[in-house]
Amino acid sequence: MRSRREALLRCAADPRDDDASRFTPTPTTNPVQHSWLEQQHRSSPHTPTLTTNEHMENLNIQDAGPPAMQSGPPPVPQLPPQMFTTAAQLLDLTDKKLLLSLRDGRKLIGVLRSWDQFGNLVLQDTIERFFVDNLYADIKRGLFLVRGENVLLLGEIDLDKDDYVPPPFEAAPVEKVFAMKKEQDKQRKKSDKSKQKKLAELGFEGEHAGEVIF
Repeated sequence: MRSRREALLRCAADPRDDDASRFTPTPTTNPVQHSWLEQQHRSSPHTPTLTTNEHMENLNIQDAGPPAMQSGPPPVPQLPPQMFTTAAQLLDLTDKKLLLSLRDGRKLIGVLRSWDQFGNLVLQDTIERFFVDNLYADIKRGLFLVRGENVLLLGEIDLDKDDYVPPPFEAAPVEKVFAMKKEQDKQRKKSDKSKQKKLAELGFEGEHAGEVIF
């Protein structure tokens, strides 16, 4: 009994004893390798100084993670509506002063206020300008609705040159210009009628010749 107690006391006093190795945990890493790793960890400039818990505590909502990988092809860039030859080109002409030339030869000047996908236009402060020979006259029309299919040409008026009238045109009284315009239209209709008759003899049909208009 006494010898057993002495053996246990020697093991507790001297850990290098063979019997004491049973009571001490064996390190999983070589002491030399452990000291070398610890030295590299301290000397590395890229090693973070914060632990994982401390780093998580310092995160805020602005700290975003890495961008997510796109699974599909990149989106195709969309062109602005003004790049298409549709009624969307009128977007840049809204609230601007325009000059319209209609299919029947009438000339309208007004501010574009509204339009739709069919090219129908609403003009404000509209005036109709008549041209006869070297004379012209303006008639106020006010709010004017123009059907889109009747527009032959339109363009924006430069406000700096709004009052400029190119030579040789001169302003004249409305009554005089309107009477001359009426006579000119009469002669033009007679000429068009004769032209349509000759074309019909050759097998051509004029506009709306084969249609029934209600």
